[in-house]
Amino acid sequence: MFLPGYMSDMDGGKATALFAWAQAQGRACLLLDYSGCGRSDGAFADGTLSRWRDEVLALIDAQIEGPVILVGSSMGGWLNLLVGLELGERLAGLVGIASAPDFTDWGRSDEDKAKLRAGETVFDPNPYGSEPTPMYPGFFTDAETQRLLDGSIGLACPVRLIHGQRDADVPWRITLRLAEALASEDVVVTLVKDGDHRLSRPQDVDRLISLMENIA
Repeated sequence: MFLPGYMSDMDGGKATALFAWAQAQGRACLLLDYSGCGRSDGAFADGTLSRWRDEVLALIDAQIEGPVILVGSSMGGWLNLLVGLELGERLAGLVGIASAPDFTDWGRSDEDKAKLRAGETVFDPNPYGSEPTPMYPGFFTDAETQRLLDGSIGLACPVRLIHGQRDADVPWRITLRLAEALASEDVVVTLVKDGDHRLSRPQDVDRLISLMENIA
């Protein structure tokens, strides 16, 4: 199951490539748009990690029998940890692409945090589009209760993490912190020296598929 990033959707290059690989392998693959994103109804301003986690879990219960491998990109790499903790023994493996757990903490200035706690929406420049990227107070407040990196993350499944070292959005050292925090002993980190945040070039997608073949 593929979990997109913040303000992303299931029509992205990594999601569609994963779906095509699964089809070719005769494997099931589940894609989704969180509420308020992509093709799904709802307002993005109402979205939170807790809400989207529960939507993912409900979809898994409705559509999947047996074990699950979770693949998360950026914010999806935070969300797949939260989902995985709820899945328990059904979680067979986890893949993180430029995982961004706790980005409301390390990714925000003290000034931004003060504004968000005061109920103000904060807007960031968007390198991928013409409209600025909003962070809403509701998302921030909920995310502060979902932070994981300061403790042990109780997942024992195989984990594969990949991160570009030219990522301008999520520092690659966050992936090293995540690897250290995970309880699993089967954690492999791949650093792509010339890779950016999206890791959606053909060679990056090939690396992702190699990770999937390994963990599957």
